[in-house]
Amino acid sequence: MKLKFLAATAALACLFVGQAWAEGKGLVGIAMPTKSSARWIDDGNNMVKQLKEAGYDTDLQYAEDDIPNQLNQIENMITKGVKVLVIASIDGTTLTNALENAEAAGIKVIAYDRLIRESDAVSYYATFDNFKVGVQQASSLVKGLKERFPDAKPWNVELFGGSPDDNNAFFFYNGAMSVLQPMIDKGEIVVPSGQMGMDKVGTLRWDPATAQSRMDNILSAQYSKKQLHGVLSPYDGLSIGILSSVKGVGYGSGDLKMPIVSGQDAEIPSVKSIIAGEQYSTIFKDTRALAGVTVKMVDAVLKGSQPDINDTKTYDNGKKVVPSYLLEPVPVDKTNYEKVLVGSGYYKADQLK
Repeated sequence: MKLKFLAATAALACLFVGQAWAEGKGLVGIAMPTKSSARWIDDGNNMVKQLKEAGYDTDLQYAEDDIPNQLNQIENMITKGVKVLVIASIDGTTLTNALENAEAAGIKVIAYDRLIRESDAVSYYATFDNFKVGVQQASSLVKGLKERFPDAKPWNVELFGGSPDDNNAFFFYNGAMSVLQPMIDKGEIVVPSGQMGMDKVGTLRWDPATAQSRMDNILSAQYSKKQLHGVLSPYDGLSIGILSSVKGVGYGSGDLKMPIVSGQDAEIPSVKSIIAGEQYSTIFKDTRALAGVTVKMVDAVLKGSQPDINDTKTYDNGKKVVPSYLLEPVPVDKTNYEKVLVGSGYYKADQLK
């Protein structure tokens, strides 16, 4: 009698599990590049939170900037039967075979913030206006140069780029150079190292130590008799490395003013640095909004409808122009960080103390 009761209970439990799964909207795979950057942790958390609120189960994986690891994670998600893959790629050119397998299994692919290249299996792309990010970085750099060094023209500026395997890095750099190149041509800005172009200024894997080492070398070779006025940095992690380098040779002490250093992602250490008067600015990209757009894309593709798209021309991945939704980035400096970051609820005031 007891065995019959247990068997019946087990069968009933299986029935309820099956019903619960049937009531859910399905499993969404989320492949993120690394936990070494706070912004990707925020992206992952926001994606999971909003997808669960929308009725989806999630499988969130971080590859720690290891390309084979990310490929294995994506293949495992395909095997698990995910309905949609949301992928922030480490290297946007290495996923072709995995995405062909996803396409064969009827799995839709959404590129998240980093464009996946050389694949026609990418359905949509959710990101920020990355060219505009670069424009804003350079514009804030110029604004800072005018404020801090009004009589120092031509300004001595060094250029840093993002990782050459990240498509966004080229948009950031090109956007910035659309502002800086005319000033270089007029002689208002000079680059004493002569290092220009992504082939010279790119920073593989966005590595802060690589940026710090390069800045050390530039200061040693070029700045024994001249002053550095500004640095174009495309990401807060690089900015912290660059600032460590310049502080190491005396900038920010005595009469040697800190150079103007830009950034991106509004990471807490950099916001604190801005408050302290070291890093000059950053670009805020609200990961809550990006997650929201992506969740709506997931919902739409699984319903067989067209998601909201506001760009059908910019992002050619080598196989197709990927329909995209671009969000607006927001420049942040000492004058508005409280309103933008704390006022929006992105950070609590205590986190920035």
